[in-house]
Amino acid sequence: MHGFVFQAIGPDGTTAADLGRRLGVSKQAAGKTIDSLERLGYVERGTDPRDARRKTVRLTDRGIDCLALSARIFDRLRADWAQTLGGDRLRALEADLRSVTPAEPFLLDAPGWFGNS
Repeated sequence: MHGFVFQAIGPDGTTAADLGRRLGVSKQAAGKTIDSLERLGYVERGTDPRDARRKTVRLTDRGIDCLALSARIFDRLRADWAQTLGGDRLRALEADLRSVTPAEPFLLDAPGWFGNS
């Protein structure tokens, strides 16, 4: 679950309200999630350098490392699926899944963060 939240926070950080919208939960639920992740050392809160009234949340180095590790694990799983199903069938499955899921609210594109996409 944390990986989805990390991706929703994004590389530039976000606010609790925006995080809630991205995840489809209330601002209060997003705030509780942020509290929990902050206690675990995955995120930190701060002020927005462009607007001191806005409070932002950003991934810490630990959060970024965790997200990178999860991307590597998913890449290994996907390689296993490709070996089992074959590349063509896996690509067809991925296309089918994209066609039945909404294009918004946010893209789960962790590999793109790290320049691997």
